[in-house]
Amino acid sequence: MLGSIRRGLVAVGVAAVLLLSGCASAEGPAGQAGDAGYIAGDGIVTEIPRDQRTPPGSFSGPLATGGEFDSTELDGVALVNFWYAACPPCRVEAPVLAELHAEYGDRVDFIGINVRDGGAQAMAFEEEFAIEYPSILDDVSAQGQLAFAGVVAPNAVPSTIILDAEGRVAARVSGAVTDTSILSTLLREELER
Repeated sequence: MLGSIRRGLVAVGVAAVLLLSGCASAEGPAGQAGDAGYIAGDGIVTEIPRDQRTPPGSFSGPLATGGEFDSTELDGVALVNFWYAACPPCRVEAPVLAELHAEYGDRVDFIGINVRDGGAQAMAFEEEFAIEYPSILDDVSAQGQLAFAGVVAPNAVPSTIILDAEGRVAARVSGAVTDTSILSTLLREELER
């Protein structure tokens, strides 16, 4: 009996090592991970049925521009984007998010959650890409990341999460958004409910 338990544990351990080595390889899924220091998402959109939606935990933190942000300030439909400046997919999607903010910023709360940078790096990125919505510096406390972990984890950077008018997680896009169509559709659907 003990021998079969050990064999089972060894098999599970080998499977875990193989799975983790796939995530750490530059040749892994679409070259998504490796020395770049991030795991890129695959663009999968996860929509949560209305009767299964739950709110994330509360979070707060210092803003790149100074001052503090508290998630209780979010009022209605919101877009939450997890990013950092040296992340190549984040640089790809930044102009898309700036365009969406220009279109929806008067009806939707936008907040960035920077998972790695200090204020100077975050501000340089935001200036380069004309990002006009605030970003929390979450690298020390990870409050923003932890707030979503139990609901729909931002398990790749970038990840974009849509909150419905009741503050519940409605959808997540894992990976870079390369045009406005997906997020625009998700935002419009939530605004029209």
